[in-house]
Amino acid sequence: MKAKVLFADDSPSVRLIVKGILQSRDFDLIECEDGQVAIDYLRDHTVDLIITDLFMPNADGFDVIAAARATASANRFIPIVMVTTEGQAERKREGRKAGATAWIVKPFDAQLFLKVVDKCLKIK
Repeated sequence: MKAKVLFADDSPSVRLIVKGILQSRDFDLIECEDGQVAIDYLRDHTVDLIITDLFMPNADGFDVIAAARATASANRFIPIVMVTTEGQAERKREGRKAGATAWIVKPFDAQLFLKVVDKCLKIK
């Protein structure tokens, strides 16, 4: 069964890059153009992994994490990867505290990206 991966980023070019990388592994990809679209999707669907940008209009990556980690959410314990231009240690600590499983700084290497995704999905 394909892993279902939700990816939220407001940049069409980043979504295209990530889509290409993830489709090389034949994941079922749900693309969201901002955090609110991701939150709306997560309200009614479960996924195996969330990948989210930090800075987006309408709702940011921390909002997406909060929605997924909400007590009643079926996505409460799934891994969440933050993919952002923000690389400061303090922001990473904030991300871990909010519930991010991993943090990748843009621009990123495709192989490193897939390694993180595989580890989060427990793919060997």
